[in-house]
Amino acid sequence: MSKHTLHIPIVILAAGASKRMGTAKQLLAWGNHTLIGHAVQTALKTTEDVYVVLGANYPAIKNEITKFPVTIIQNKNWKLGLGKSIAYAAEHLLDLKTEVDAVLICLADQPFIDSDFLNTLIKNFSPDTDQIIATSYKKGLSGVPVIFDKVYLAELSRLGDDRGAKSLLKKYASLVKAFKPQLENIDLDYREDYERLYKSQL
Repeated sequence: MSKHTLHIPIVILAAGASKRMGTAKQLLAWGNHTLIGHAVQTALKTTEDVYVVLGANYPAIKNEITKFPVTIIQNKNWKLGLGKSIAYAAEHLLDLKTEVDAVLICLADQPFIDSDFLNTLIKNFSPDTDQIIATSYKKGLSGVPVIFDKVYLAELSRLGDDRGAKSLLKKYASLVKAFKPQLENIDLDYREDYERLYKSQL
């Protein structure tokens, strides 16, 4: 009997206005691409089924990624925060006729996350077990990138604030299994952090 091939689409959240950065960080240079381009390429190395949620600066960021084979979801209520972007993506997946086993949620501003780590999360996911596979952070915290079993899609579709999916990680803590990436997982929120880390890659 052949092993079930997992269908786990990747959702990249990139709808924020980057107020702390002072500019649309999705369009900042990273390697040979922009941060959003880098995130999309990392996702596409993992799966062909990639969704990108855009909101603030929608035309410019959309123009940057139209060359990639991804589905773009527009979050017109992006000001409500990260949770609303997750809700739009979950709702989209629920509307699809294609059955999914889970969803893998990533951020556009975590350039040290690579496809090897995303594959590690996927390899440790067991379908139909209500499992949540998350990324381990300092102080025992866990977060994105994170895989949610399909059983959570309806609950994810009802999120609507800036806490993202933290409420589900807390609510179902006993079902969360977290893995630590090889490099520290850093969100690029401030200009000085971006410039320092960007130079370290040159």
